Amino acid sequence: MALATWVLIVGGSAAQQPAPAPKTAKLSQGQVAWQFLRAVLRANYTAAYARLAPEVHQAVSLERFEAAARPIWKTGQRRGQQIELYKLGVRLGAGGSSRMFYAFTFASDSAAKSPAAVLEVTFRDTTARAVLGFAQRIAPQAAPKRPRTPSGRHGSSRSR
Repeated sequence: MALATWVLIVGGSAAQQPAPAPKTAKLSQGQVAWQFLRAVLRANYTAAYARLAPEVHQAVSLERFEAAARPIWKTGQRRGQQIELYKLGVRLGAGGSSRMFYAFTFASDSAAKSPAAVLEVTFRDTTARAVLGFAQRIAPQAAPKRPRTPSGRHGSSRSR
């Protein structure tokens, strides 16, 4: 259905110290999410990595982060780097847990009925300003329609 790339807390330890987190106290979650994705779309992985939550830094090295973020960059190379907020909400999980998410689409998809790709950024809760995870969801490609032949005729139209 959708191709997703998630970076959440996974085993392993960071091989390098994360860059100091950018000042985000005055930014809204939506702005942080947008800046995070814009950094990924510009292949500025160091800046995007700096916006990750401390527990993600501990579990995911910059190199692993780059590998996970590169498909988003590649999609941006094809669709353009301008993104727009598509939706935001709360995902309810097991045991009463919840995660805030922001979904963005590429501006080039703004006239489409359904966007070809959706980029999601997840936060721990409503007050968090550090990115907990991200994903790219690609819409399935529609199969090309085969031309229909008129019933009773086999592609031949002779006139008498």
